[in-house]
Amino acid sequence: MSDEGGEPREAGFLAVDSGGSGLRAVVGVPGREPSAPRESREPVRTGARGLDPGHLLEQLLPMARALADSYGLERVTTAVVGAAGLASLGDALRAELPGALARELGVRTVALAADAVTAYVGALGPRPGAVVAAGTGLIAIGTDLTRWRRADGWGHLLGDCGSGAWIGRAGLEAALRALDGRDGGSAALRACAEERFGPLSGLPGQLYPRADRPAVLASFAPHVADCADRGDPVAAAILRAAARHMAESAAAVCPAAGEPRVALTGGLFRLGDPLLVPLAEELARLLPQARRTTAEGDPLHGAVRVASDLVTGRLTLPGDEKLLSVVHIKLVHTKGY
Repeated sequence: MSDEGGEPREAGFLAVDSGGSGLRAVVGVPGREPSAPRESREPVRTGARGLDPGHLLEQLLPMARALADSYGLERVTTAVVGAAGLASLGDALRAELPGALARELGVRTVALAADAVTAYVGALGPRPGAVVAAGTGLIAIGTDLTRWRRADGWGHLLGDCGSGAWIGRAGLEAALRALDGRDGGSAALRACAEERFGPLSGLPGQLYPRADRPAVLASFAPHVADCADRGDPVAAAILRAAARHMAESAAAVCPAAGEPRVALTGGLFRLGDPLLVPLAEELARLLPQARRTTAEGDPLHGAVRVASDLVTGRLTLPGDEKLLSVVHIKLVHTKGY
């Protein structure tokens, strides 16, 4: 079979990154540059059954078919889906997604991975070490290539310590302390918060009813970094505490033996030196044996790498029921493209 240009069409993989800001997907074949990504800005819904497989498929299937057609794939035989919340909210995805991808696309092998795993693989590849993935939320994940270990990632009410939501909430607390005249307040953070949200007496009414509270809290984190950069001691202390939390999570999952690598990935690190300088100090203190490494890629790159290694039979990462599972499907009937 060939495409319109006469080039032979072939089987390939589908790689997906489903995160808090939406869904991205590419297709490819091992040894060849994958397609440009297509994306949706709508995060997969979470309901009583956890992550909603129907909502994910509603977005993914049209993307996958269009990508396969434009890339010249005859069919997709392998799919890797990295999903935020998979570890604790992924039962419905694990039960339904492999069969649905087999029916709709002809997929025969499906890997379901927590987005922390695809973030790890994107950053470090199949090497022992630890990765801190930080944005609105935060999780640390590490492996010695025999098993996975995770720390935090418990959401903004129970954890995600050091995350964008955590930093933003701490900054807003300092602003409200200044409003009240309590110790620990910051006039600089109060001014930033009033500019961002208006009169602070109305902040609870703006924040508490919203379903996207973590993102709203995280939107204040850059203001905390700006205040710290301008010399505000309260803001600087918040970022030092965030750095300590991150390093503690990294230390909890990093292999003790050898010279493991440690990498950082995620949009929170764009806050720059006010966060990165104390974080480097905390990592050196808690993980003196580890080697700091620049992340090679993002979670979508990680999904591509897992997919390519699955196709070629070179996947060496440890399996885990909640974090990384591979399903091989006996193909009976497919709808095709």
